Amino acid sequence: MVLPLITSQPMRTIAVLGGGIGGLATSYYLCKNPQVTKVIVLESSSRFGGWLWSTRRSDGAVFEHGPRGIRPAGAVGRNTLNMVEDLGLEGEILPVTYSHIASKNRYLYVNGQLHKMPSKISELLRTVPPFSRPLLLSVASELLVAKSKEEDESIHSFVSRRLGKELADIAVDSLCRGVFAGDCRKLSVRSCFPPFYNAEQRRGSLILGMLLGSGPTPVISPGSLAQRSIKENWAQWSLRRGVESLPESLTEYLQQSGKVELHREATVKQIHPSASGWKIHLEDGVVSADHIISALPAKALSSVLPSSCQPLIQQLQDVSSVTVAVINLEYEGSILPVTGFGHLVPSSEDRGLLGVVYDSVPFPQHNRPDGQTTRLTVMMGGAWFQEVFGPPEAVTEERLIARATEAVQSHLGVTTSPVWSRVALQRDCIPQYYLGHFSKVASMRGFIRENNLPLSLTGSSYDGVSVNDVIFSGRTAVQELLGTGV
Repeated sequence: MVLPLITSQPMRTIAVLGGGIGGLATSYYLCKNPQVTKVIVLESSSRFGGWLWSTRRSDGAVFEHGPRGIRPAGAVGRNTLNMVEDLGLEGEILPVTYSHIASKNRYLYVNGQLHKMPSKISELLRTVPPFSRPLLLSVASELLVAKSKEEDESIHSFVSRRLGKELADIAVDSLCRGVFAGDCRKLSVRSCFPPFYNAEQRRGSLILGMLLGSGPTPVISPGSLAQRSIKENWAQWSLRRGVESLPESLTEYLQQSGKVELHREATVKQIHPSASGWKIHLEDGVVSADHIISALPAKALSSVLPSSCQPLIQQLQDVSSVTVAVINLEYEGSILPVTGFGHLVPSSEDRGLLGVVYDSVPFPQHNRPDGQTTRLTVMMGGAWFQEVFGPPEAVTEERLIARATEAVQSHLGVTTSPVWSRVALQRDCIPQYYLGHFSKVASMRGFIRENNLPLSLTGSSYDGVSVNDVIFSGRTAVQELLGTGV
């Protein structure tokens, strides 16, 4: 089969596969480019926004079933805030500063007890449970550790080597469960924490990398909202009506642009090369496009590509994802024995339970306005879902709620029952970047380039799983395709 060539002519029609935050952000950046005449967004489900999903109850309470707080830091954080400002959402922002108790107090649940993580220099100088020695000793000795010559390494191996096994077993294990719902013994440090890997490679030390910088970063000029976040020292932010307001505003922006066709319940069945680009086969018709930008999960894209793309199909199938059960609970009154952002649980303590977020502490604005309540979110499963709960399609909501409320009772000493609960079983929601992920992604993009395929890859399967990373990945895909600034 002859594959179509990319031409230097203006892109008339670009199809974006997937209407999650990645697909919507990509379409937003395409809209801003004068070379693009038409954008067709194809989303298989009945709603846009993907994992950015909020429940807004009629009494004013808001519950998140996916990401909740978004970080403003770095180029990717500034980029998202610039978009938020452009969409007119500044007035909706709920900022949480670094001085807020939710930023200062984060806990680990180890040996049946909650332990506050050190947040001040003085706490690094003394032994703070659950650690057996002052953390400053680990940090100081890190400067003397030799640089690795390996191309990649697991996060657990990297941290054990540089900072000691105890920190890797407890703190980093918990962190990887909180961020990736994954196993730090399998996840790649180079792909999951590029600044760590780059710091060692360029400076020979994590500490020196943090102090001196670990290499070039994208240059994003901060707009007035991003400047405000720096001035006010924000640690994270949400939106008054929940983070789903962001994809909702993007959808509205795209509808009003006059360039974009948005299609819900439009499952892509197969894509085939055509003389001018691609024919995209849906259940009820065919769409033609000059170029495709896929924001689908890697496995979903692999199932629709033509057989002529075999090496690419195999590599896409190798990117696996994990399932997370998100259980929102609401309790009457103030029930927390501690205040903070929440607590994480290392795999050695409880393999099935990843952590508990104390939602009412960072975002009390999302509580129902009348009477005092406490909102919590319990995260379960991830890389351990199948082992602990069995197949996702077989687990009952009752079992997940019982497991979540039991954890709240044993970890936080809460004796009352929740007055409201909601289960969201997020299947295959977080891609896992295992060892060698960076070379796999480079190889995928190399195949696309060598075969002149009018195809771009974006979204959480490739360049970072955070909301900021996914949005920035969309921006990058558009810049690389059209060769102009956004």
